Amino acid sequence: MAAPTDHVVVVGAGLSGLAATLHLLGAGRRVTVLERADHPGGRAGRLDLHGSAGDYRLDTGPAVLTMPEIVDRTLAAVGQKLSDRVELIRLDPAYRARFADGSTIAVHTDPKAMEAEIAAAVGPRDAAGYRRLRHWLSSLYETEIDSFIGANMDSPMSLLTPDLARLTRLGGFGRLSRVVGRFVRDDRLRRIFTFQALYAGVSPLSALAVYGVIAYMDTVAGVWFPRGGMRALPSALADAATEAGATFRYGARATSLIRRHDRAVAVRYLAANGELNQVDADAVVLTADLPASYQLLGRAPRRPIRLRWAPSAVVLHTGGPAPKNDDPARAHHTISFGSAWVQTFDEILRRGKLMSDPSMLLTTPTASDPELAPPGHQLNYLLAPCPNLECGSDLDWSRIGAAYADELLQIAHTRGIIGPGSRHEVSLLVTPADWAAQGFAAGTPFSAAHTIAQTGPFRPGNRPPGWSNVVLAGCGTTPGVGVPPALISGRLAAERIIGARARR
Repeated sequence: MAAPTDHVVVVGAGLSGLAATLHLLGAGRRVTVLERADHPGGRAGRLDLHGSAGDYRLDTGPAVLTMPEIVDRTLAAVGQKLSDRVELIRLDPAYRARFADGSTIAVHTDPKAMEAEIAAAVGPRDAAGYRRLRHWLSSLYETEIDSFIGANMDSPMSLLTPDLARLTRLGGFGRLSRVVGRFVRDDRLRRIFTFQALYAGVSPLSALAVYGVIAYMDTVAGVWFPRGGMRALPSALADAATEAGATFRYGARATSLIRRHDRAVAVRYLAANGELNQVDADAVVLTADLPASYQLLGRAPRRPIRLRWAPSAVVLHTGGPAPKNDDPARAHHTISFGSAWVQTFDEILRRGKLMSDPSMLLTTPTASDPELAPPGHQLNYLLAPCPNLECGSDLDWSRIGAAYADELLQIAHTRGIIGPGSRHEVSLLVTPADWAAQGFAAGTPFSAAHTIAQTGPFRPGNRPPGWSNVVLAGCGTTPGVGVPPALISGRLAAERIIGARARR
């Protein structure tokens, strides 16, 4: 930005807002952060539930952490290191996948361990295919990370880099399921290496192969868990920003931008005590969900195609005594695949129906950090994809929510992913209606889907038209959904203000 940008106001202390703050501080800017909650994190939320034996410390947002080096680079902007602030536990296996036929495949990120697992569970042919698949996923990531994921794009012409030809040669514009199928033939392995496309809001059957980069993060780069829970991550970023000079105002909900010509000169906000205040700004970073940011801007940019939102999820948090006869080697993350596959995506993406044969993710954070629950107790986080409120407009969550949660629990018990005798004394159910109450468009925490028309330069841009000193960050804008993209989004927003630094 050509005009002075000495003081930047960042609206939102989620991961993207915190990343933008740290990069701005590293470039010598003064930063004030307005956050409506009483703590940092945004979508990476936190909640403590009180049971008879003590407190259960819940993470209400992302449960999977990949690419911690991106967190480290974010902290490096102010001369800090992730290892000095957060203890990371590497999960091995990253997941344990269970299938309808009763079989189990542990997903290791170590190549030799995973090759041995596939050889034992499937056979030598697919074990050899896995080696080639791993190489392809790594090449895909190396091609995309700087030129496409980690770069600001102002038009489709931004795609015309030497890496575009390489991406084409890798088959990045084919269908993900077909490309993965060239390496491994077993249907269970195809699911393990393609289900991640649903994180981006698209069916693994129709997703472009470029989204194999998410499978790279999950199955090659490694999955981690911060001691103290996922909440430890935004807390560490916020603490580092405070030490570097940022001012945080919690309980401060931004209500409007004060405009002069094409510039925002101040942000009005409602404080926790009910007072309406304002803070002057030379530049503004908005990190709220897209509709909320557009409301602050006064209008949404015109698009030839209406935004399509990602599917949502039902999440059930439970806490209670750990079963005495539970599996002592229980994985931190367990994926339970139903027998249906094609039908599942048709139901939640097109027909707006609940899954008739659910696939689900069970996360047991106390398997890695027992201190998140009282002694002898455990926490479970059960997630099942479901239609968002637009696609599933016929679903009355106030009526069906509790019954569906009971059904998911029963299925989890029947499939053996929750140990026999498990019972809970505290619980929290989150449905699309609850996500909507938090301000998420269409009741989905995954924002705009990564369709072809909503990816790269076609995704809602981070430079809203008509404003010369306002930028956007967060999962609704570039590059997209997930913890690593959110952090990258904050950096890209900061670079709109301070200019891009040369980076490797």
